[in-house]
Amino acid sequence: MIDLPKNKKIILFDGVCNLCNNAVLKVIKYDYNNAFLFAALQSETGKKITNHLGIDITKIDSIILYEQGVSYDIKSTAALKVMNTFGGFWKLSQLLWVFPVGFRDFVYDYIAKNRYSWFGKKESCMIPTPALKAKFLK
Repeated sequence: MIDLPKNKKIILFDGVCNLCNNAVLKVIKYDYNNAFLFAALQSETGKKITNHLGIDITKIDSIILYEQGVSYDIKSTAALKVMNTFGGFWKLSQLLWVFPVGFRDFVYDYIAKNRYSWFGKKESCMIPTPALKAKFLK
């Protein structure tokens, strides 16, 4: 396994997805406690983490929230846990926990299935600006 910071939660995301990249930038904006680091699923670090967790990204093409030595979550559960760390109106997202995971993931999967046609796709993974580089694992 690779050496990851113990005090950070890792968000693995689809690095070529415009929706996913915009979501990452939104998380960075609201990550007031500097709790998260990021890695594209397609990156070497992303591949090492998914291999370590036994996740086949050809079957689970999703956001993955990984807290080393604690747990990992995927799909809607991962998204809600990330939003839970934000303040303000984002706290309203916690109302979505009332829905069963099967329903939440159905909606998540529908959006994920259509994300490229709705929001577009990049030719390669996002390259962070120098100011954001420290938030990304290689």
